[in-house]
Amino acid sequence: MPEFLKLLPPAEALARLLAALPDPGTASEKLPALSALGRVTAEDVRAPHPLPAFPRSTVDGYAVYAADTFGASESMPAYLALVGEVPMGVAPAIDLRPGQAALIHTGGMLPAGSDAVVMLEQTQSVRSGEIEVLRPVAAGENVILVGEDVAEGEIVLPAGVCLRPAEIGGAMALGITSLRVAIKPRVGILSSGDEIVPPDQSPQPGQVRDVNSYALAALISEAGGEPVLYGIFPDRLDVMKQAARKALAECDLVVVTAGSSASARDMTSEAIASLGSPGVLVHGVNVRPGKPTILAVCDGKAVVGLPGNPVSALVIAGLFVVPVVERILGLKSRRPRPSIRATLLTNIASQAGREDWVAVQLSQGKIGWEAAPIFAKSNLIFSLVRADGLVCIPPDATGIAAGETVTVFLN
Repeated sequence: MPEFLKLLPPAEALARLLAALPDPGTASEKLPALSALGRVTAEDVRAPHPLPAFPRSTVDGYAVYAADTFGASESMPAYLALVGEVPMGVAPAIDLRPGQAALIHTGGMLPAGSDAVVMLEQTQSVRSGEIEVLRPVAAGENVILVGEDVAEGEIVLPAGVCLRPAEIGGAMALGITSLRVAIKPRVGILSSGDEIVPPDQSPQPGQVRDVNSYALAALISEAGGEPVLYGIFPDRLDVMKQAARKALAECDLVVVTAGSSASARDMTSEAIASLGSPGVLVHGVNVRPGKPTILAVCDGKAVVGLPGNPVSALVIAGLFVVPVVERILGLKSRRPRPSIRATLLTNIASQAGREDWVAVQLSQGKIGWEAAPIFAKSNLIFSLVRADGLVCIPPDATGIAAGETVTVFLN
């Protein structure tokens, strides 16, 4: 197969890949809520009751009938009879009448007959059994009403949401102690190259340790997938085809990192093309690093061929493998990737028409963050280790000048 018949922009290449995939399945499992952190919800979760279930005070103060405080001021306070204190953790037995008030603490349940709370510091007591209110309050002021946070029956956790600590806390507040989540997709990782050896071996001259399998496994785990490492395979077409078929049968997505030579890339493309229809959709993406990228769908499953250089492999996996994992999980929308704005310290050149991703180091300048580009070849993994993030140069630019403000996507 001729290499790079047409270089597609990354966004177009990803859209082509995702469009060829079937709708995500419904495989799911039920987990204790705390064990579901970082997982994706597989069904809508509705509130079994309103939250809060009773009107609560948001301050320390006095429960009152708001109309009794209208017109109150420091020079002409409203006088209310103090009839008791609201206990914490139980429903109050007090039933306020007009002209009365009850001491209440933050989180306490409002007694019947009250509709607002006056803050403690906006009152004073000059004689026993009576308080002076120094400013008026409106109905509902300093109060959380029934269902103000969540209404009964409301969808509080839609299907396709990644569960953060806040979602776990919300589930606990409603007594939802278990959640149904999407099963982690299995992602097969194959590394090819006659020069590659396992990390626990001492490389001989001309050999290098396998970086990609483990870096990709970490990235896939972080994205919510279950990495399955199939090992290292020599640059032989028959061996690669056999290994790829096995991975495709056992996994939901297959990732292959090719050797560095052009012949190795051609072999990877041919092996992927043999796995099923429609086969290779994209062979070559207009991005640096990572031009020799292969995107395919084989019998309903995505297969991604990555460059062999570690930096290229990680950058491209972030652009293409992670979105496929998220699609399989049923993630409805991606939250914004963490980023900051920084002043570029050095010019970055770029080729018009190509999307470039450049690693940068961040430092605190006099008036904000500053970004220093790390100029390194794509086979130097520690260029990413030293980086705090990546800057994207869009295809319609020929570079970014020093002094410009850039968006740094944090690692």
